[in-house]
Amino acid sequence: MAVPVLTPASQKSAIVLPVTGTHSNVNSATNPLPFGIYTSDDFVSGAVDQVAFTYKRLGGDVLDIELTEYNVYAAYEEAVLEYSYIINIHQSKNILSDVLGATTGTFDQDGEIKTGPTDVALKFPRMSFNYTKKVGEGVGAQIGVGGTQNIYSASFNVTASVQDYDLQEIVSSSATDSSMPFFNKVGNKRVEIRKVFYKSPYVMWRFFGYYGGLSVVGNLHNYGQWSDDSTFELIPTWQNKLQAMAFEDSVYTRISHYSYEIRNNKLRLFPTPSVHAAEKIWFEFSVNEDPWEEDSDRESGVNGVNNMGTIPFANIPYANINSIGKQWIRRYALAVSKEMLGQIRGKFSTVPIPGEAVTLNHSELISQAKEEKEKLREELKTVLDEMTYAKLAEQDAAKLESATKAQQNIPVTIFVG
Repeated sequence: MAVPVLTPASQKSAIVLPVTGTHSNVNSATNPLPFGIYTSDDFVSGAVDQVAFTYKRLGGDVLDIELTEYNVYAAYEEAVLEYSYIINIHQSKNILSDVLGATTGTFDQDGEIKTGPTDVALKFPRMSFNYTKKVGEGVGAQIGVGGTQNIYSASFNVTASVQDYDLQEIVSSSATDSSMPFFNKVGNKRVEIRKVFYKSPYVMWRFFGYYGGLSVVGNLHNYGQWSDDSTFELIPTWQNKLQAMAFEDSVYTRISHYSYEIRNNKLRLFPTPSVHAAEKIWFEFSVNEDPWEEDSDRESGVNGVNNMGTIPFANIPYANINSIGKQWIRRYALAVSKEMLGQIRGKFSTVPIPGEAVTLNHSELISQAKEEKEKLREELKTVLDEMTYAKLAEQDAAKLESATKAQQNIPVTIFVG
């Protein structure tokens, strides 16, 4: 059988990657970039150079490459976005503890900041350890030392012969009064009683002596008075503090005639109050609130950053990516271009020609591209993990320790004046 004579209209592939790109084509109206996030002249120049790099690396001067320059531009944009993504995740690990509760932002479809702090990804935050502080505030609120939870106070009149009082009912009925600080904050929420107390009788210490103790400084315990001479006895301040604490405890322990128990926010006094009972009983309480409810009178950061996804990080500006980052971007964009080329060639596993067939290397291209992309990601992540703030602190500590050891062996000169 005679081989047919072919007379093709063109002997060149319809799609062939050019030797280099064109500046005006990077963000053209007919073939725009998929996202169009980067439009600066520097980015355009980098994308144009990437075409020449891809053409040489994939052997375009030996065999046609079935890619357009627009494919390479898209790969370059993807590489920049991937670099920004990995860097922002790394920085999120570094600073999340310090920015919890800080102002977040709103973002458009490209991840760019619409409202909120700007250029946060380029700033070094103040080390405030917000997570640790918020945990401490929660603990402090429970033990009555500090915290951000509101502690309220209320009281009720003691009635003779009445032993039981419903504190929940007392608070709920008072919460309808607009003059109360806990107005409209209780409803059917259970209140948490924290302290019950009443005003103990006044106690006065009297010291007798010629001068009535006027010439004694500090020590109010276990000593005799002196007179005729001006005599001073000085003691440490901490002893006075301990004496004050012991005195207060004595008042509540020895002078107090009442004890109580609380069950289901119902108070029972012991013994049953008489006509000579204290007029009022005070108690401190808090209202169980949802942990994400912000106080209306002061902000505590409930509505701010709460996880990595709400940190106001935009895409890293192309102009702020240094030579290290741009080389990673070139390599990653090349791998993306190689993967696209493999997918295109995979549509035709073989190309029939008269008397023969050409087998394309699509599977090898795709396999190599995926492997290269994964290696580049791991390479960048590994380097960044060695540069977390915690690692940098360890390195600084090691340097200081080494410098100290070295200085120990340096002879100290003797100064002769």
